Amino acid sequence: MPAALELRNLTKRYGNVVGVRDLSLDLEPGEVLGFLGPNGAGKTTTIRCVLDMIRPTEGRIRVLGLDARERSVAIRRRLGYLPGDLVLYERLTARELLRYFGRLRGGVEAGRVEALADRLELVLDRPIRQLSSGNRQKVGVLQAFMHDPELLVLDEPTSELDPLMQAAVHELVREAAGRGAAVFFSSHQLAEVERIADRVAIIRHGELVAVDTVSALRARAPRLVEVRFGAPVDPEPFRALAPVQAVDGQGERLRFAVDGPVDALVKELARHEVVELLAREPDLEEIFMAYYRGEGEAG
Repeated sequence: MPAALELRNLTKRYGNVVGVRDLSLDLEPGEVLGFLGPNGAGKTTTIRCVLDMIRPTEGRIRVLGLDARERSVAIRRRLGYLPGDLVLYERLTARELLRYFGRLRGGVEAGRVEALADRLELVLDRPIRQLSSGNRQKVGVLQAFMHDPELLVLDEPTSELDPLMQAAVHELVREAAGRGAAVFFSSHQLAEVERIADRVAIIRHGELVAVDTVSALRARAPRLVEVRFGAPVDPEPFRALAPVQAVDGQGERLRFAVDGPVDALVKELARHEVVELLAREPDLEEIFMAYYRGEGEAG
């Protein structure tokens, strides 16, 4: 079975500005890939190249085994797309709009729209211009999922949604992956990515700097140790320890990032009165920020 998405050396330039540089990435059927980066990092440029909305300057893109440029119409029949800048026909009701989209796609299974609308608590017979931003987002989610696509490309899918509806969308994503669909989604909500993504790709200044599972990224990242002392402590001796990458805080509270055995840190801590000690793995947000501070290694 071919990869659902295959990017090879994708580069997109806008004059002298590089939107994406030499990006290579695979997405397999049944996999959920979280695509992370702040505004301007190259996420939307990558998605638009995948969908053949813009053409890459260099590189190759294959979607569902087909060339993204030569077979773009055939590809679009088989994927679902939710843009980050969602625009809908204001005068239509949600039902009318979804019926129109369904016809463009060659038909949708009977009852599928109503079933999804029930799960998303979306009223179908109200004009879109009367819907709140959250309910408009639900229309966008519904049109992406309603034809059971083989590939879902979702740009900030849960923006404008309350936590209950975010959970409903996460469930739809898991169900789609469970039946073999691939899901490529970008998000600013790192906790969301941590919950539902099989792998994470981090893009920085148009270049891919890490691609791996959250657990593997954690394993490569420094351990975090937070300590409260019985009295103010000079942080400089801790900074001199080989495994300690960073020391934050002052006075009675210090926070350490430790890359390697903690023995040296423990021995230095034993020279002081330790009131509290907490050691933990970094969460995805901390890993992400480490790459954007330049502390992570390219992957």
